[in-house]
Amino acid sequence: MEDEMYNGIGPEKIVKLYDPETGMKAIVCIDSTKLGPAKGGVRLRPDVTEDEVFRLARAMTLKCAMAGLPFGGGKSGIIADDKQLSKEQKEAIVKAFGKGIKNLAPSEYVSAPDMNMAEDEMKLIVEASGNKNTVTGKPADLGGLPHELGSTGFGVFHATKIALEHKGKGLEGTTFAVEGFGNVGQFVSKYMTEKGAKLVAASDSRGMVCNMDGLNFEELLKTKLEKKTVVELGGCEVKESNSILDVPCDVLITAAIKDLVKPNDVDRLKCKFLIQGSNIPMSHATEKELHKKGILVIPDFVANAGGVISSYVEFKGGSEEEMWKMVEEKVVENTKAMLERVTEENFPREVANKIAEERIFG
Repeated sequence: MEDEMYNGIGPEKIVKLYDPETGMKAIVCIDSTKLGPAKGGVRLRPDVTEDEVFRLARAMTLKCAMAGLPFGGGKSGIIADDKQLSKEQKEAIVKAFGKGIKNLAPSEYVSAPDMNMAEDEMKLIVEASGNKNTVTGKPADLGGLPHELGSTGFGVFHATKIALEHKGKGLEGTTFAVEGFGNVGQFVSKYMTEKGAKLVAASDSRGMVCNMDGLNFEELLKTKLEKKTVVELGGCEVKESNSILDVPCDVLITAAIKDLVKPNDVDRLKCKFLIQGSNIPMSHATEKELHKKGILVIPDFVANAGGVISSYVEFKGGSEEEMWKMVEEKVVENTKAMLERVTEENFPREVANKIAEERIFG
């Protein structure tokens, strides 16, 4: 955990939840409440660990501070396999989690959707906890601004646009690849292709599709929605998922798994920009090596802050229109603020951490 510490300070609180009736096991990490209640989603995965939840909570502390929001950082993980649960079993586990955080939320912790947890699960948590402010990303009929609107992908798009402009480039004709063609990957691809960028590769858990002449976004999206995977798209090369790292392109956007880029993958990358739409896609040391190689990396808590900005607008009762405006303004402002201070010696995350720490500690 030492790599993730700032000023030698660890998380304020780690709570482990267990419900014997449903078998629900979960970890809640409240990293910081200095600026407000700890904000961070809940993921449901069989392999989620305390260290992972802490790393994600720390990223949320920095993300909220960097975005200038009155939130601290937190995260939760429910230890369960979504593929092995019936609908009824999953609902029971999610409700048990909602009851489990009742004494923490929303005074100390406010949750949200994450992996295998969407607006329907947020509704269950609200019902179980008895307080709609326990979570954000709720259905619209509960006053929510669902993450399915694509706020995170919208923010990643703007971070990418600013990174390109920083190097004197535009979106028109820029080639890009997307690791993880889920909600974030789909929306960032939509906004990128609408502005003339060329999507040359996309991946999911089943594999990667690549066509250096360009993939048709609408056809790819239709294939993913109907057949649940990108690999069923015809007329392109199909390889294993991790091959996305080998694709020659201007921009690689990560949008799914943690620790995607390992230290020995540095020399594989052929991109000029790497935008972290996913959380903790690599270690900080790996980012530093990419910086030395001349690849401009926009860190996760800068690039993918759209979701938490949307959460803040929802939390204070704002509108969808207000959300889109705030996501664009804050992501653009903070990406620029970071890039203005990046040097050959100081790689982007170091600079962004410094800005966030200044906002937390003054």
